[in-house]
Amino acid sequence: MSSSGNVRHLSQPCVNGDVFSSHAERKSRFMKWMRSFFKGGSQSNRGSVNGGNPSPQFIGDGSMVSRAPVRSLDNRSRSDKEKEELDRAIALSLAEGLKKPNGYGWQPRNNEDLPKSHPDDFDPPYPSYAPNEYNPMGYRVCGGCHREIGYDSYLGCMGTYYHPECFRCHACGHPITELEFSLSGNESYHKSCFKDLTHPKCEVCFQYIPTNVDGLIEYRCHPFWSQRYCPAHEHDNTARCCSCERLESVNVRYISLGDGRSLCLECMESSIMDTGDCQPLYHSIRDFYEGMNMRLDQQIPMLLVERHALNDAIVKDKNGFHHLPETRGLCLSEELTIASVLKRPRIGGNRFVGMRTRHQKLTRRCEVTAILVLYGLPRLLTGSILAHELMHGWLRLNGYRNLNPEVEEGICQVLAYMWLESEIMPGLKNMPSTSSSGSKKGGKSRADNKLGEFFMHQIHNDASPAYGGGFRAANTAVNKYGLRRTLDHIRLTGSFPV
Repeated sequence: MSSSGNVRHLSQPCVNGDVFSSHAERKSRFMKWMRSFFKGGSQSNRGSVNGGNPSPQFIGDGSMVSRAPVRSLDNRSRSDKEKEELDRAIALSLAEGLKKPNGYGWQPRNNEDLPKSHPDDFDPPYPSYAPNEYNPMGYRVCGGCHREIGYDSYLGCMGTYYHPECFRCHACGHPITELEFSLSGNESYHKSCFKDLTHPKCEVCFQYIPTNVDGLIEYRCHPFWSQRYCPAHEHDNTARCCSCERLESVNVRYISLGDGRSLCLECMESSIMDTGDCQPLYHSIRDFYEGMNMRLDQQIPMLLVERHALNDAIVKDKNGFHHLPETRGLCLSEELTIASVLKRPRIGGNRFVGMRTRHQKLTRRCEVTAILVLYGLPRLLTGSILAHELMHGWLRLNGYRNLNPEVEEGICQVLAYMWLESEIMPGLKNMPSTSSSGSKKGGKSRADNKLGEFFMHQIHNDASPAYGGGFRAANTAVNKYGLRRTLDHIRLTGSFPV
């Protein structure tokens, strides 16, 4: 059969005319043809990525292996990619052909088509060759999904490759499609996201804080609340809470007290607005003094007053040292008539309206005529002012005369600080607490405690010589010698013990 003759022609020696072709000669011709085939491929116009394919290697008796093309990590042109694909196709095609037991050519449909022959009549077939998984040097894995990129479009960043949809912002998680982006360490960001992370925003106007004339970001920051804001807000009439000192933001409205002061909503929650409302707190602080063996035998009147009434009283009072620019309380020693807040005002819009006052004549029955406190402040701040002014009264009633401002204001600030400690940290230093009797709501919230910590911070970090320096000196003496021994030393020497 002609078909059987063709198969045998490729698989065993034959005689054609006067020329005898042995197995070795046929093998030699086949190898020369393969060399010329690969040589022609390396000289094609497309060229090779690495300067041409090396000659095929022959292993054993008739086995051939072709090296896979090396793929450069550098950016390649389209012709280089096509050349690499062609080389791979040739290698795979040769491998498939060498797998066949009888070379290439027509394959019989069944064994009956083959002539009956002795097994020794056929040369042994070429060993089969199955190529390993083809991973060229340019093989890429996506750094986002960790899957093969192949010949699809890709992005490269810091030695890592990505599918375009896998190159995402570390902050928002969305793909980065802009031509420019930001890097921080090994993380990529949209420029806008990176600016949000690194460029501070004003917590008053919620805009990016502008740079100054030197190109530097300059802002103000509250030392306790860490509120960051543009320097311009200190001079553009932005409202500031008269209690906690935080600036009013664009999305929150403070309540005006009608005397140039504003109150934030958090401080307003516990604010004390009239004299009757303040009486329970006043009596609880007197109990605090009694619990420390500092009983006040005289009944000293206490009034909540408006700002202008307090300022008038300060002008008429001849005793005491006053904290400027804002004085919130006064231990009065002079006789005068003053208007106290009789009924708390109501909120109308963003201000208090409907306040009722009553003029009251204060007569002097002892060294202290009355204690005046500014209305509209939170309970803890009002209490610390009362504790401070009651200490002034206790000193005068107990014969402490002609003390210099640093000593008198310093020891009064210590009592205010100790009362705040007893309120927000009950049981500390075995001091009596007044929280159960003085709070309007029967307890303090976390916001109230934070306010108390702020008022203590204010006392401790006051920059004035009398109130700040005096407090720190007095507090050191009290912590070292105790309150009673410190007071005895002040009575004898007019100074703090060292």
